[in-house]
Order: sequence, then structure tokens, then C-alpha cells
Amino acid sequence: MFGYSEEQIAWFGLTFGVGAFMLYMLFIVLQLARESKAGRFGTFVLLLVLGFGMLGFVAKGIVKLFIGGE
Repeated sequence: MFGYSEEQIAWFGLTFGVGAFMLYMLFIVLQLARESKAGRFGTFVLLLVLGFGMLGFVAKGIVKLFIGGE
């Protein structure tokens, strides 16, 4: 498709597409904290708990980079 291989399209989607989706999820969490009037501690807990999934995805990419060299 447009001169790109399936592997290149998958890499682009996984890297930038999921990254953009993670930023959007961060916006949703902050909006949820604001609308629920969670306060500072509640916002911290929301970001901590819901952010662990995003942190795991980033950590997986870093570990893959060091081990695989890609």
C-alpha cells in the first residue's frame, strides 16, 4: 500500500497510533477527575492506577529496544 510493506505500516501504527491513543486516554482520565471533583489525591490515584497500563506499554518498548536492538 503506497509503497510500504505490511511490517512498516504495523510498526507505524503501533508506535504512533498507540502513542496518540495513550495521550487521548490521559486526557480522558484528567477529564474524569475534573468532572467527578476528585481533588488532588483522587486525581493522583486515577493517574497512578490507570497510568500503570500505559507505563507497562512504554516499558515493553524500551526492554524490546535493549534486548532486540531494533
